[in-house]
Amino acid sequence: MNIFGILTGLLTLLIIGLGFPLVIFTERRLGYLWWPYMMGLGIIVVLSSFLFTNDWLSVTMGVQGMTIMWGSTELKEQSIRAALGWFSTNNKKIQPPLADAIKKWPAPHL
Repeated sequence: MNIFGILTGLLTLLIIGLGFPLVIFTERRLGYLWWPYMMGLGIIVVLSSFLFTNDWLSVTMGVQGMTIMWGSTELKEQSIRAALGWFSTNNKKIQPPLADAIKKWPAPHL
């Protein structure tokens, strides 16, 4: 009997579940303009999953990276939800480097 699939599913559920607070916290503290940096971090983490020969480390890094990438696409929607009053807002957000250029880019959507 192989329980690798069930344990991988539970691990994935846990990591994705932690992705929701990550999006809320990141948008509240930093703002949605950090999405390219978050997307880049997710890509780096996914690519690093290729470096591990251990199945558990590879799966964990892959799921974490994809969750971070998904989170980067949700930052704009989270800012809209915060503007509607569904979540608290922070007026003293930290602006990212190249914020003026990032404002001109369309935020990714899934």
